[in-house]
Amino acid sequence: MHATIRRYEGVDTTRTTELTGKVNEKLVPELKKLPGFAGYYLIEADNGVMSSLGLFETADQADASAKFVAQWIRDEHFDTALPNAPKITNGKIVAQSDRVLAVA
Repeated sequence: MHATIRRYEGVDTTRTTELTGKVNEKLVPELKKLPGFAGYYLIEADNGVMSSLGLFETADQADASAKFVAQWIRDEHFDTALPNAPKITNGKIVAQSDRVLAVA
């Protein structure tokens, strides 16, 4: 299993509701169709910071998802809401717990 973490800084906080709505309505359903998809989470932090966590079976699938998300951001015109390139961390998951809590 491989993970991709993207940290977006300088997010236009006036557009976070719009952004999270589109992520749930459009992006997540498309990510679920990608080969090796295992999960996706979007985290809204304070001060214009959002992070995402994508989980895929292989490194190649995780890399392909990063390209897919970058294109989706451009296609949905969120490049102004997310004006800075994300800081990206990719890697193999080397420890995990399978207990999942309900998302509020």
